[in-house]
Amino acid sequence: MSGASASYAPPRTRQGTRRKRTAGRTPAGTVRWDKLGRIAMLFVLLALLFLYLSAGMHMLSSWRQSRRDNAAVSTMEREHRLLLSEHNALNTQSDLEIQARQLGLTRPGERTYVVTNLPRN
Repeated sequence: MSGASASYAPPRTRQGTRRKRTAGRTPAGTVRWDKLGRIAMLFVLLALLFLYLSAGMHMLSSWRQSRRDNAAVSTMEREHRLLLSEHNALNTQSDLEIQARQLGLTRPGERTYVVTNLPRN
């Protein structure tokens, strides 16, 4: 390197080979695949969000319906127990006889008496 000069000059290029740089512009007719991919990903994300929200709303609706059904079942069970106790109370022999007497029924072989002209109290 004895005869080398201290300054460095880059190789020369032809004038016609330079490209004009435009900030963010693309030539007409070309597709920006990166932007298209981002838009597609946005739509996929929105579709997934919609599916998750609809599933969550369906689960919430089912949970509320099950609570209403459980409340209705417990009310019906309570009413059923009340009706069973009433049925057992009315099914005793003495209650049946009282009800039959109120309807005017008699036992076989029994004499019936009709009392009239009773004084008013």
